[in-house]
Amino acid sequence: MNRYYLLLWLRWMQRVTLCSIGLASVASMLITLFIYLSQVSIPSLDAEILKALFEVFWFWFTLSWSLALLIALFRSLKYIFNGCQAGYKLRLLSCDEKEVLADIGYGDLVKVWRKWFMLIIWLVASMMVISLGVTYLLSDYTSIFEWFNIFWLFTFVLVSGYFSFVLMISRCKRVELIKC
Repeated sequence: MNRYYLLLWLRWMQRVTLCSIGLASVASMLITLFIYLSQVSIPSLDAEILKALFEVFWFWFTLSWSLALLIALFRSLKYIFNGCQAGYKLRLLSCDEKEVLADIGYGDLVKVWRKWFMLIIWLVASMMVISLGVTYLLSDYTSIFEWFNIFWLFTFVLVSGYFSFVLMISRCKRVELIKC
C-alpha cells in the first residue's frame, strides 16, 4: 500500500512540476515579449537589454507560477484515477456514489478537488507553522516570513500532496481505493 502511494505521488509530483513550470514559463515569456515589443523604438539586444529582459521574465515567472500552480493542481487530479500501480488504483464514483466514472472530465472533479484542495491547504498550513517554529528557534531571521517565497510554498505543496492522497479516501466519499 505504501508503494502505491509513493508511486502515485511521484507521478503526480512530476505532472504538477512540469505543468506549473511550463505554464509559468510560457506566461512570463509572453509578458516579457509583449513588454519588449511595446517599446516605441525596439532596442537591439545587447548584454544590458538581455539582462533587463531576464529580470522582467524572472519577476513575472514568480508571479505567474502562483496561478500556474493552481491550474496544475486542478489538472493533475484527473490523472490520478483509474491507473493501476502496485496492485491498487483510485476510482472516482458518480455523484450518487453508485457507478464508477470511466471517462473522467474536469466537471466531474470539482467537488472532489475542493475537498482535496482544502486538505492540501491545511497540510501546507501545518507545515508552515512547524517551519516557522523551527526557523524562529534555530535561525536569526528578523522577519517571520523573510525566507518564505513561491519556491518554499511549492515544496510544501509537493510534500503535503503525498499525505493528501493517503487522507483523500477517508475525506472524499466519491473516491475509493481498490485492488486491480
